[in-house]
Amino acid sequence: MGLLVMIAGLVVFLGVHLAATKRDFRARLISSYGEGPYKVGFSLISAVGVALIVWGFLDYRATGLIDVWHPPRVMKHIAEALILPAIILMVASYIRGRIYAKLKHPLLVGVKLWATAHLLANGDLGSIILFGSILAWAVIDRISLKRRSDPSGLPIPVGGVRNDVIAVIVGLVLYLALGALFHPYVVGVPVFGA
Repeated sequence: MGLLVMIAGLVVFLGVHLAATKRDFRARLISSYGEGPYKVGFSLISAVGVALIVWGFLDYRATGLIDVWHPPRVMKHIAEALILPAIILMVASYIRGRIYAKLKHPLLVGVKLWATAHLLANGDLGSIILFGSILAWAVIDRISLKRRSDPSGLPIPVGGVRNDVIAVIVGLVLYLALGALFHPYVVGVPVFGA
């Protein structure tokens, strides 16, 4: 049951995000409903998708994993190493500095690293579906960004090295908090020393 709920959540969450890559469709929605209601609707639908994903995945994990393959132990260490830059890149998409200017879309790069790390460390069906779907979405979204001809809004100011240092520090703190607190106590899977 949990796996089906998770898949439904992925369809909702990724579906609304993929629909946003169709710029004509997005423009028609904004024209019909206004930008504010569009953003609220997008956010609410995304939140429902995330809730279904989390609930379904936690239920799936609690009722027993369906193993597809057994990753060697070294994959967990590689995953730990990939997650740190992934989180720093995600933070750098909001605290914009040279990292942001160089990569243009550090959030998508971070999501791709994060999903890849989880695919390397987990060989069960639910994880493969979850992280594989998110990785596929990030790749598709990045390709769509390269092909867009419409402006995505007002230019966003980009800072310098100071913002990069802040992004690295915040990313490191988040990495440690997620690995030491969130992952073992919420997800139920220890990260460090496992």
